[in-house]
Amino acid sequence: MTLVFLLPLIFCLLWVLFLETHHIPLAKGKKGFIYIIAISLTISLFLLLMMWITANQNLPA
Repeated sequence: MTLVFLLPLIFCLLWVLFLETHHIPLAKGKKGFIYIIAISLTISLFLLLMMWITANQNLPA
């Protein structure tokens, strides 16, 4: 589960490596960072919402 929270960092690192290997300045790749962060935040918020909704499902009656 911890890996899910590290995915944005891993994706950003991979994006930096992609930009560097193709000799593209980081300023031109800014939109990619925004997409990575936005998608990661959306997924994280969805997972947190699902955890909150299902938190009391396993309590003994």
